[in-house]
Amino acid sequence: MANVKRFLSGVFVLFIVLALFQCARRGSPTGGPRDTEPPVLVKAEPENLSTNFSTKKIRLYFDEYIKLQDVQNQLIVSPPFKNPLDISPQGGASKYIEIVINDTLQENTTYTMNFGESIVDNNEGNAYPYLTYVFSTGDYLDSLSLMGVVRDAFNKETDEFISVMLYEIDSSYTDSVIRKNPPNYLTNTLDSTTIFRLKYLKAGDYRLIAIKDEAKNNLYDPVVDKIGFVEDTITLPTDSIYVLDLFREVADYSPVVPKLAASNKIVFGYNGPDEKLEVQPITKIPDTVFTYLAKEPGKDTLNYWFTPFKADSLIFEIINPRLEQRDTFTIKTRELPIDTLLVSASHRSSINFLDTLTLSANIPVQASDTARVSMINKDSLPQPLQISLDTIGNRLVVDFEKEPNETYLLSILPGALTDIFGTTNDTLNYRLTTGSYADYGNLRIRLSGDVNYPVLVELTTPQGEIVRSIAAEEDQLFEFNLLNPAKYLLRAIFDTNRNQRWDTGNFKEKIQPEKVIYFPQEIEVRANWELEQLFVIEE
Repeated sequence: MANVKRFLSGVFVLFIVLALFQCARRGSPTGGPRDTEPPVLVKAEPENLSTNFSTKKIRLYFDEYIKLQDVQNQLIVSPPFKNPLDISPQGGASKYIEIVINDTLQENTTYTMNFGESIVDNNEGNAYPYLTYVFSTGDYLDSLSLMGVVRDAFNKETDEFISVMLYEIDSSYTDSVIRKNPPNYLTNTLDSTTIFRLKYLKAGDYRLIAIKDEAKNNLYDPVVDKIGFVEDTITLPTDSIYVLDLFREVADYSPVVPKLAASNKIVFGYNGPDEKLEVQPITKIPDTVFTYLAKEPGKDTLNYWFTPFKADSLIFEIINPRLEQRDTFTIKTRELPIDTLLVSASHRSSINFLDTLTLSANIPVQASDTARVSMINKDSLPQPLQISLDTIGNRLVVDFEKEPNETYLLSILPGALTDIFGTTNDTLNYRLTTGSYADYGNLRIRLSGDVNYPVLVELTTPQGEIVRSIAAEEDQLFEFNLLNPAKYLLRAIFDTNRNQRWDTGNFKEKIQPEKVIYFPQEIEVRANWELEQLFVIEE
């Protein structure tokens, strides 16, 4: 009987274990639905929108564990502090954020801290969108606001993280303050929109600017920062919406420290507008040494060529006659290879019917012999060539009539190009082919709307590289023929000074950049296709 009881007890225990096992299997947690809710601010110490604020420490409490993400770029404090805030947690999770202010607070001033999307929950990374903490050191909060849009003056897309600043215009204000002092009010477009809104402002007169603040120091550096501005004084309160066009100014002239690039070449660079500079050696140069100064095509660079000679160092003076400025530099010499003549062709395989072949040299060319340049087609028939030496671009221009589905063999014999040192080119051969007219597409553009002539209509790649450009003084049909099949951007530049290029602005002189309007969509050009498009110019 005892054995039977022990058996039944064992069966009962086994049954319970199996039942629990099955329940465990059926009830295994699957994790549930994904958390998509952002954290919630449950308390602030001191309270948000506090007045007569005097403490240096702020705590913001949330309903779940949070962490900070890219807070250095996302957090915008207005007016900005001179010293950075101490913010925690850094690299960990917490249920609160602690902010320690390391500045002396201004009297009767409303401060805002906009965290952007830097506060996210610890598990799923859901962001608390644009949490703003506001306090006043006075008896009330300033309540005025200002809205606007930032856009790039030249490019189709606008940069992210544009700082929008308000400077109060008082008896001490000058336009140079933007290089020296942080603004009275500050906001940021962040990375999701180019619309901005400045809030909690006080009444008064202001200068409104926007900058791409590369150094993130709330100061304008014209060498690296883009800037946009409103010419007129802004008086608050206002219900106007402002547009700021970002551009990079032409920097003031400044020479760059020259460098020895080869044993026969020193590079003298400079920043600023195109200048007619003089380079004079102070070191005694032997009479047997040949020297030659030439501008690098398309660059703010002067190349000083010379036949190598022994010297520990060379001293030069760079003279800017326009500014009556002289700068002296010492260049240490060292063992370097010599630059020798190299020739490169603009086309190496296929060539478009409208393209021109050019042969560029790395050393200034002093002479060319067109008799040493020849071309035959695939039937070995000589082809007539139009050849000219472009001394500014330091290249040989070779133009010829192109037939469909043809192959051309270009031969360049030694002596076709002779550089300033008397060196000639090696033998060069290029094989160029053309396609069929059916391989290309034609695009015709008609402008309408708010068009101010003269205008420059440009077709570019999606990356902004210019493909074709047509200037017009009056209404006309803009024809872009024989285009490679591809997607293009189309823009109109209002060329107010008629120099057939886009001109930037100047903050100090209150000059806005020339207006650029883009066609709203990419234009797809297909092979053996003709497309006519109406480009309506709208602000």
